[in-house]
Amino acid sequence: MLFGPYDRYQYAHPPLMEVICQLRFPSILSIDANEPAAFQEAIRQEFPRYSVHREQLPPKVVKKENGTVLEPQKPINNYSFISEDGRWKINLTQNFIALSTVGYQRWEDFAARLDRPLAQFIQIYQPAFFERLGLRYLNAISRRTLGLTDALWDDLIQTKYLGVLGEPDVEESEIAKCSVDVETPLVGGYRMKIHAGPGVLGGGRVKDNEVRFILDSDFSATDKISAEQVPEKLERMHQYAVCLFQGAITKELHEAMGPTPMAE
Repeated sequence: MLFGPYDRYQYAHPPLMEVICQLRFPSILSIDANEPAAFQEAIRQEFPRYSVHREQLPPKVVKKENGTVLEPQKPINNYSFISEDGRWKINLTQNFIALSTVGYQRWEDFAARLDRPLAQFIQIYQPAFFERLGLRYLNAISRRTLGLTDALWDDLIQTKYLGVLGEPDVEESEIAKCSVDVETPLVGGYRMKIHAGPGVLGGGRVKDNEVRFILDSDFSATDKISAEQVPEKLERMHQYAVCLFQGAITKELHEAMGPTPMAE
């Protein structure tokens, strides 16, 4: 089963590189027009470091009488509020607020870190509703880190995420590129996008060229979502993410990561 029942574990050697939660809302122009001083003051104890980046949006497709044209969009401000240790970050633009971390330990901690900034954002800017909730988990499994350099991906990852690498007559060393990419609706009005396959991490996340197994999962919900609905929907997406990861790894990989069962 793709989403069978699984227990939760905390790993001594987790492969999780980054977790991102983004909440999109109808444009609030005042966010772009003025620096968010009141919002910064409300979260400054947890996120004391501040920066702003002027971000160029891609051209917008506009329908006209003689067809469609690409119209340039004005750049917008992307405000960043960063924790003292640099491992947690809030991003705010006129269209979304997001929390990201490279120090994820457990869902309850992540949800608690999101709670205050989101509550302050809602109080200060009063969004009419949220258009999209997104929760993304980026895993990058390193055989070198886990002492599994002699193992094949077929030993560590379940066949359904391996493509042709899961076939017994395929030599892993001869495959230049192989990935599984899926986009599908889920029960409850959610959607899921998955990218799974060997690859090299970019974006400055690591300083080597080791080929890791990337399991990148993005869960989302879209509609007119009220602030009261947000916690329940994020919790459900987290549950999907747990089931996906546990269902994607083999017992050998699970044990190599040093699992400790988590109390519910």
